[in-house]
Amino acid sequence: MLEAHFYLLAMGAESSEELFAVTNEIAQVYFRQEEFGKLITFLGSRVHEEAPGQGQPDPFNTYYLFMMAFAYQQMEANPIAALYFERIIRNYPDLSIQGSSIHLACLNQLIALTDDPLKRVSYYEDMVSRFIDHIDRGQVYFLLAQAYEGIGEWEKAINAYTRYLQFAGGSIPGFPNAENYARRLVNFYNSARNWTFPTLDALVAAVKSALDIGSASRLLQYHARVNFFTRTWEGEDGYAARTFDLHMANFLSSSRIRYADSLDIGSNANEAYLRTWGWPNYSSSWYFYFRKIHFPLDPNIHGNWEWAGIYYGERF
Repeated sequence: MLEAHFYLLAMGAESSEELFAVTNEIAQVYFRQEEFGKLITFLGSRVHEEAPGQGQPDPFNTYYLFMMAFAYQQMEANPIAALYFERIIRNYPDLSIQGSSIHLACLNQLIALTDDPLKRVSYYEDMVSRFIDHIDRGQVYFLLAQAYEGIGEWEKAINAYTRYLQFAGGSIPGFPNAENYARRLVNFYNSARNWTFPTLDALVAAVKSALDIGSASRLLQYHARVNFFTRTWEGEDGYAARTFDLHMANFLSSSRIRYADSLDIGSNANEAYLRTWGWPNYSSSWYFYFRKIHFPLDPNIHGNWEWAGIYYGERF
């Protein structure tokens, strides 16, 4: 079979399409036989050929280089494969094979092959600017935002997360809580952020003081104004934040609320729990949940603490 194809190749072709058909048949034979070295050598010899009768590079060179990169991947030579994928998108025109863009395929491969956040940003930006109608917009915007985070471009990250939320709903491999993460971050960015405390000790002392005097108005000043939650340890939602605020005065006036002298043993450098009891609803015991804020975009807030939620029931 190969001899016949090489004979046709030697005889020449009247068009790039005919030359491509013969070249691709030979390449596919090598590929099926897992003769990747021969495949690379053969296609490498074709890349510099001119298109028949045109006096210019063969337009299928893009495809040949892509096949060479893929062959290097099969040989576990990923750094070399990445060089070829990069070479294609920077130096060769895009080509559609069976309705699929080779440049887009190269970008997907490059993203999978690199851990460099700067390069990942470049590749995702290229996807968005060139192939917006051919990608999963939600997934790409979320992963672009993640890449921006990796290089400290927080304004751009927030913008990308905001764009992602317009298309949220689908799953993103490796990020089961993507929508919740993005929504919390965007909500926090768009808020006043005036409820935080510089230290955990200051926050806990303020909350305890409000409980001591039974002041709902003071206590409610201290909880987060966005992303605040109330739920059981099993994940069942409790009051909505606005309803919680409305009921707090009744809770404190009808019951003597007590609290533990020290934070729960499950607390750590980024999260803390304060056990309180005597509440009239859901469960007598409520655990106030405090969280250290990770928000490098605002140095005045980054590293502060917030009262982020309540867990109902005993913590086991």
